[in-house]
Amino acid sequence: MDEILKKLETELKIRGFSKNTLRNYVDHNKRFREYIKKDLKDVTGNDVKQYMAFLMSEKNQKPASVSLMISSLKFMFKEVLKKNVFDDIKTPKQEKKIPTVLTKEEIKKMLEMTKNFKHKVLIEFLYSSGLRVSECASIKIDDIDLHEKMGTIRAGKGNKDRHIILSEQLIEDLREYLAGRSDDNPYVFNIRDTHITIRQAQRIVKEASRRAEIKKRVFCHALRSSFATHLLDSGVDIRVIQELLGHSNLQTTQRYTKVSREQLKKVKSPLDNL
Repeated sequence: MDEILKKLETELKIRGFSKNTLRNYVDHNKRFREYIKKDLKDVTGNDVKQYMAFLMSEKNQKPASVSLMISSLKFMFKEVLKKNVFDDIKTPKQEKKIPTVLTKEEIKKMLEMTKNFKHKVLIEFLYSSGLRVSECASIKIDDIDLHEKMGTIRAGKGNKDRHIILSEQLIEDLREYLAGRSDDNPYVFNIRDTHITIRQAQRIVKEASRRAEIKKRVFCHALRSSFATHLLDSGVDIRVIQELLGHSNLQTTQRYTKVSREQLKKVKSPLDNL
């Protein structure tokens, strides 16, 4: 199994997959092997289905997590073992949840209640530029241009680069924050000789929402959702928002049209026309 996993890692690296994807794919294949307790060359479609049922009924995993597992196994079997056992495997129906969106007042209160300046800049960056938490945690100083009010995300999701916007307020706070740094760490949000972790960033946002007494379930992605929705509310073209978010598919961006409260408020009820 170790030899097969090494081949999987090599193939993923050659294809240019991110470190996060590489880790997830290897872990999913390792756990699948531990569950079925048989040689991978003898695996059938029924084995995969049994594992899917186990994850969904016993482990209560969500459809998105099971779909990632299927993608991981499919890559292993197709690209490494040259074996196709997925012709009859269908991914679980995805949940269609409305993204969590904060009001501008809620975000303002989160910032006001965050006394640690570094933490405040992190929250500002997530919201004002619509970054994924992994992108924000690992962004480098050299990838932001305060004069041009722009930044670049290097090898984001799908291994794609994209431009991001920097707000006036963020630029002002970034200048102050970076001026107070005395180390030569290349990352904006530094810790020792590297950058903060995703878990640390999530903890910072969660703590800020707790201090602001926000009742919604707040996490880093809620700030990204709020960025997209608030831009939509202000009249920014959805294709521009798609580009700023780094979405390959416009349908992904269109999820935010379902949570735009300002857009919904503009609709007049038919009762008022009677």
